[in-house]
Amino acid sequence: MDLKTKIRSNKLTIGSWITIGHHSIVEILSTAGFEWLAIDLEHSSIDLETAQNLIAHIKSNNMAALVRVGKNEEVIIKRVMDAGADGVIVPMINSKSDALLAVNYTKYPPEGKRGVGLSRAQKYGIGFNEYKKWQKDNSVVIAQIENIEAVKNIREILSVKEIDGIIIGPYDLSASMGFAGNFERKEFLAAVKSVEAECKKRKKALGFHVILPYFNHLDKKIKSGYSLLAFSIDFYFLGEMARNEMNKFKKKYENKK
Repeated sequence: MDLKTKIRSNKLTIGSWITIGHHSIVEILSTAGFEWLAIDLEHSSIDLETAQNLIAHIKSNNMAALVRVGKNEEVIIKRVMDAGADGVIVPMINSKSDALLAVNYTKYPPEGKRGVGLSRAQKYGIGFNEYKKWQKDNSVVIAQIENIEAVKNIREILSVKEIDGIIIGPYDLSASMGFAGNFERKEFLAAVKSVEAECKKRKKALGFHVILPYFNHLDKKIKSGYSLLAFSIDFYFLGEMARNEMNKFKKKYENKK
């Protein structure tokens, strides 16, 4: 079952987030069993050439390659799709018109308005017809819900049938409400609950970026009905393991120096 089918069927699928632009990160994470990896072009220093290299490595390691683009903008979405991405995660989708633009930039006419080019995704020309069918039926468009305006407009956003699912971005959502990073505020919890309820009502894939690399955080979201889960970030997996093990060392030996 490909990623789009799993998302559309509300089947549980777990991926992770890449901010370090080196193929070794992909190869290491591929050993963990993730089904997809999302390359972050919004908050990292990864450029388009590096992103294409990472896309190739992700797919060659039997995972789907998503790209969180820097903004809901025609050229960057078109270029990452032409580079071979399986789909895009589009930030700051705050309205139905935003959602329609994201679809238009991802899909060729008549489903969208994306310009046609011949690049890696189209096998440099010889695979255009195959790709044309693929992008119509299999390309993934995920709306990132990360502003209180998106919460207010969630019903209209989800009415765009070509949106495959949503991912809640907790940091930006809380920031838009005036208390960045405070996820226990009742207002934040109520906003998340309203998005959850609307997704479940419309049977749209409900997603979340679980920031910390601990299974109990992931498990909590699964038990709450989330099916599209980005589990932590490359640097958190690296950093938390190093810090935790070094803290054990310090507690046992530091006072003996």
